[in-house]
Amino acid sequence: MGQQVDKDRFSEAEFARFGERLEEQLAALRELLARPGFGTGPATIGAELEMFLITPDGRPLPRNHEVRDAADDDRLVPELGRFNLEVNLTPLPIAGRPFSALVRELRETMALVDAAAGTQGGQALAIGILPSLSEFDFTHEALSDESRYRALSRGMRRLRTEPFRVRIEGVEELELEVEGVILESANTSWQVHLRTAPADFARVYNAAQLATGPVLAVSGNSPGFLGRRLWEETRIALFEESADDRDVERLDRRDRRVAFGSGWVSGAEEMFETCVRDYEPVLPMTSEQVPPGEGEAPGLAELRLHQGTVWQWNRPIYDPADGGHLRVEMRALPAGPTPADMAANAAFLLGLTAAMAAGPVEDFPFAAAYRNFYRAAIHGLDAPMAWPGLEGEVPAARLALDLLPVAKAGLERVGVDPAEADWALDIIRERVRLRRTGAIWQRQVVEGLGGDPAARARMVTRYRELSLTGEPVHTWPI
Repeated sequence: MGQQVDKDRFSEAEFARFGERLEEQLAALRELLARPGFGTGPATIGAELEMFLITPDGRPLPRNHEVRDAADDDRLVPELGRFNLEVNLTPLPIAGRPFSALVRELRETMALVDAAAGTQGGQALAIGILPSLSEFDFTHEALSDESRYRALSRGMRRLRTEPFRVRIEGVEELELEVEGVILESANTSWQVHLRTAPADFARVYNAAQLATGPVLAVSGNSPGFLGRRLWEETRIALFEESADDRDVERLDRRDRRVAFGSGWVSGAEEMFETCVRDYEPVLPMTSEQVPPGEGEAPGLAELRLHQGTVWQWNRPIYDPADGGHLRVEMRALPAGPTPADMAANAAFLLGLTAAMAAGPVEDFPFAAAYRNFYRAAIHGLDAPMAWPGLEGEVPAARLALDLLPVAKAGLERVGVDPAEADWALDIIRERVRLRRTGAIWQRQVVEGLGGDPAARARMVTRYRELSLTGEPVHTWPI
């Protein structure tokens, strides 16, 4: 989340002062984005992986601070739930063999976390939603012992006085009510960043919005929650519902804090302005204003902190590093099952984004891209989808296979080695051909083991055993 928050309670005066800072920094960002040459440079990618800590029998292990301390690695940070950790991977050029590099660092860091978890009697696991979670895992004590997370929880409750209600209708139905935002900790993601010049931001962002639907359809790894069979990527619904700060008066005024969006965008400035205008602050932590040195970009700490509490599935990121730059953060993909699977998902998403950014996707109805996204989350490979130039709708599995050559052309367009592109996209091809996503594998194994809580825990153990082989999920036996 960036800044260190030193307390978890704030006054109304602090919220007012924070709002003033946001307006000042928004004006500064406008000037920055208009500056010739700002944010230009080679395209780079980065990534974040959120993981679960589990016991040997597949239950959540609330020891993230202890595991982080044992690992002693700056790439690891605690997440909202005490059974979650996040790994921040090293940014690298997209040209060359970036996905092989991602696999190497993922294996290294996942092994590091696993070894550190072993000092606490636990293990590490990359999976969208841990199937063995129960209602009793989401108590106040499950919140990470850090001021910023306590402040986040209080800030969200300040905006929404009634309890947070979650209702998901899938194959089965889930309805529950909690007092805070702790249910967010049930979701872990594989988030991909793409550095983008300001002049290119709108077309790259819109292309990413279009690309996300079919990529999500082939990447599902969260087929349920609390024992209910729900969506192929239940994490999408659960995150949107569990972080919805709108009360009755706000329902029709704006999107949720976690949302896909409501239209094609015209630039990064528009998105930052919408974030400040439409979303009330929840973490009003002001910092000392330090003028940037020569060649440095302004920190805009408050704007970045606020932007970090509005979780669009694809969102803009301003980073003052390297003279300042913009990134598109693609947040919709689930964690796991293996480094190879996550690298392949990133390759498909980045390649399709690069290819579609070459033309005006805005001629395609945004409503169709919106439907694609949510249908992908609900139905996975069977989701009916539309696409530019396609007459009518086709199943996501067929569309994905047709789009693989498009994604390869996009990857080669940004300098990815052709053999690297083939390797990554072949994983997607086989996964679709064999109809073996992480979600399908999980569901079939649980059904084979009897479907009860013990079966879900046994499935988690088997999932971990197979993930340690590094072989992609389409090769896993049922």
